[in-house]
Amino acid sequence: MKPLLFLTRLLPEPAIKLLEDNFTLKINPYNRSLTKQEIMENIKDADALICLLTDIIDKEIIDAAPKLKVISNYAVGYNNIDVEYAIKCGIVVCNTPGVLTETTADLTWALIMATCRRITESERFIRSGKFKGWEPMLMLGQDVNNKTLGILGMGRIGQAVAKRAVGFNMQIIYHNDIPLNQNLPYEATEVDFNTLLKEADILTLHIPLTENTYHLIGKNELEIMKDSAVLINTSRGPIIDEQELIRALSTKKIFAAGLDVYEQEPYIPPELLALDNVVLLPHIGSASIETRTKMALLAVENAISVIEGRKPPAMVKLT
Repeated sequence: MKPLLFLTRLLPEPAIKLLEDNFTLKINPYNRSLTKQEIMENIKDADALICLLTDIIDKEIIDAAPKLKVISNYAVGYNNIDVEYAIKCGIVVCNTPGVLTETTADLTWALIMATCRRITESERFIRSGKFKGWEPMLMLGQDVNNKTLGILGMGRIGQAVAKRAVGFNMQIIYHNDIPLNQNLPYEATEVDFNTLLKEADILTLHIPLTENTYHLIGKNELEIMKDSAVLINTSRGPIIDEQELIRALSTKKIFAAGLDVYEQEPYIPPELLALDNVVLLPHIGSASIETRTKMALLAVENAISVIEGRKPPAMVKLT
């Protein structure tokens, strides 16, 4: 008899076919996230779980699944899982790093361009019938070329974002908690956190959500940034204090922001929705057909490997 795997949301077809070959498959039948109680009910006899970043897999859920051997997260991040408790229970936790690096870097650049050049605001303007012809002062944005790009978190995605900045002749500065043990193929200067905030014309965030990074960008940090600065976040929403960002954008303390993630997803404060100087996307950093399929196949391979007694391609380890 095949082991039972519970899938909290439908994945691209190639991943489903692979799952059906290796598991008795049970899939969330709804086009929505499941409640905690629903997950607990469906996971009680499962040998494996593939879940999303939006699924909170805590101690109570883990205890409801005594047969569980692997939790494979369909995401790079895993702050939705009580990893320490899962490992203590003998459960292997996996994620999907690497495969979404380039796609997320592309999306970061889409936000940079859209935010600096006021693209979405301009489209709303023209669709509302307000465009009456070319004007010297109409929708003046900011150049991207020859500016200073500040990168907070110089991991895979941060480096991919920096690589794209070379073509724009940008000065690249970055801050990393851990020194890089590699030579970058382009010129980039490591600076302290305050210098990053002070000097960046465009500041883009590429760090995980931890106790130390929660609300890392708050009132004081926004005050340090240039009035002309643009803030981009494609990492995790709670890294930014959203209320302080709303204040900074409302008072023009910073020029604009581009967000793909939010503090209390899927809730977005009405005050943020009302602002013109922010570009808002529905958490689509990895949303290309190719990348979402690669993520799904990696999540499946993680689950299969553990069940077959092999080391999974991407296993989360406690530091």
